[in-house]
Amino acid sequence: MHSLSLIIPVYNEAENIPLLQEKIAKTLAQLSYPYEIIYVDDGSQDQSFAVLTALAQNNAFIKVIQFTCNHGQTAAIAAGIDHATGDVIIFMDADLQNDPADIPMILNKLDEGYDLVSGWRANRQDAWLTRTLPSNMANWLISKVTGVRLHDYGCTLKAYRKEVLQGYRLYGEMHRFLPAYAAQVGARIAEIPVNHNPRRFGQSKYGLERIFKVILDLFTVKFLSKYGQKPIYLFGSIGAGFIVGSFLLLIYLLLDKFFYAQSLVTSPLLLMSAMFFIVGVQSIFFGLIGELLMRTYYESQDKPTYSIRTRFNITADKP
Repeated sequence: MHSLSLIIPVYNEAENIPLLQEKIAKTLAQLSYPYEIIYVDDGSQDQSFAVLTALAQNNAFIKVIQFTCNHGQTAAIAAGIDHATGDVIIFMDADLQNDPADIPMILNKLDEGYDLVSGWRANRQDAWLTRTLPSNMANWLISKVTGVRLHDYGCTLKAYRKEVLQGYRLYGEMHRFLPAYAAQVGARIAEIPVNHNPRRFGQSKYGLERIFKVILDLFTVKFLSKYGQKPIYLFGSIGAGFIVGSFLLLIYLLLDKFFYAQSLVTSPLLLMSAMFFIVGVQSIFFGLIGELLMRTYYESQDKPTYSIRTRFNITADKP
């Protein structure tokens, strides 16, 4: 039997919270699983925290975390994960656009043997130009770069087995890349269409500027996923490319001098060759420094460089 932790980031959603909690309670009452609801108040400036504490006073299964200031959705999700006790973690928005009635469907899909079930807002109820179009573009780009193909990375409504969320920290806007992180440890991922409702109260907290944050975070995710354990492969390859280019330019200059009597000293290609060589050597040293940092990260925390799904006849002394 599952135990559920429902994590809900909140930022200025005082009007939505009572209605959301009513819908959640109605849905979870139909399930036989023990559950907790963790609301993370991300520095709201309205009465959200007061509404949450009033709910929590009458319901022991409602837990509330309040940030000192606005840290963002990723930080709120990270705090929820750190305080969750359930073996299945579900994320949901507080703006009533996600439908709590979809939770049983998501759990049923999870029980088919998946480690992550992601919601897909197939019939999205948002402004097409400012929200849906940029989101579709971001979903296509993230799927291409990470190799984890989902229609809707931005849909908060997702369910995870807790073990696939262990072992990494979230920064920036990286909560949307959780499926890509989970895939790195071999998580089995499914995506199903979910309901999406138009916003009734308040206004969206996200604008077009978020696209640029996502793109920058995508570079980080790609680097960590492919070269996180062997940075020398990236920096060494770049460095080797520059050094080879340096020698090719030098060979060209020597041939030009011997066959056409051109001066080496006056040619700008000589300076370019020297610069290529220096950049190449520096890049290799960056890779070596990255290797030292990577080893420090893993060995100082006794973190394994592998992940295990199951064990048979072996005592789980190691993570």
